[in-house]
Amino acid sequence: MKLRYSAAWVGLTAAAMVAATACGSESAKSAAESADKAADTAVSKADMIMAALSRATDRTEELGSAEVRTTTDLGTGEPIAMDGTYSWGDGYALDVEMDTEAVQMQDLTDSPTVRTLFVDGAYYYDIDPQPDGPLEGKEWIKIDGSAVFGESGAAAFSGGGGASPADSMKGLEYASDVEDLGAETVNGKPTTHYRAVLDEKDLGKFKEAFSGADSMLDSTGGDSITMDIWVGEKDLPVRLEQEFGAMKVTMDFDKFGATEEIVAPPAQEVGDLTEEVKNSGATAG
Repeated sequence: MKLRYSAAWVGLTAAAMVAATACGSESAKSAAESADKAADTAVSKADMIMAALSRATDRTEELGSAEVRTTTDLGTGEPIAMDGTYSWGDGYALDVEMDTEAVQMQDLTDSPTVRTLFVDGAYYYDIDPQPDGPLEGKEWIKIDGSAVFGESGAAAFSGGGGASPADSMKGLEYASDVEDLGAETVNGKPTTHYRAVLDEKDLGKFKEAFSGADSMLDSTGGDSITMDIWVGEKDLPVRLEQEFGAMKVTMDFDKFGATEEIVAPPAQEVGDLTEEVKNSGATAG
């Protein structure tokens, strides 16, 4: 069987990860040290914004998981929906459903949606058992993160810390040119809208996931990220929106905490296509 690898399929997985990990804790730490040096200065509007974002970051990090509705536009003008659980309490993981036709995986499953997991640095796609080829009898496809981000980018996402919506928000908190755009109602909830633009120096160790020589995200055409966050009651984000190059990702948070543990499928049900995807020449955009 000859499998088709589409840019939409691989690109979506890349965008989904970057949506929650745009910035790393290294950059936040550096910026925090700079902020400490200026602690004796008068409180300004920028200081008030940073304080509000710091509270939102701490609350998000503390709760460790959320039910999220995500839409990703890879530059085609046709957003792809991903709904499910994001977890960052014990390493980054996700368990979502995405539209089968939108990600061009209808050759692999008759289901209208594809369940997609990210566990321990690898993606897993729930498919129908295939009649032959490398996926014969398998119910899941495995693709290592290195096939999406490149070796350098995948290394940035591995290990504990630095891979969660909270870490992404840390970058927003300490970015230059943060704006308070005022009160807005989002998903029926009262919020305050903040915006920041992050360039390469704000990305810390995660810039390899965007611009590494072996990274599929190098084709997005952007060298900065515009981040918008709407913070609601209890200092929790209601919406997080990021634009980088041709990609735009919007995450709506429906419920925080109390989500089920996300685990990898049984090994005997999994067919590993990491090398095939790496050799296919697929790109993220």
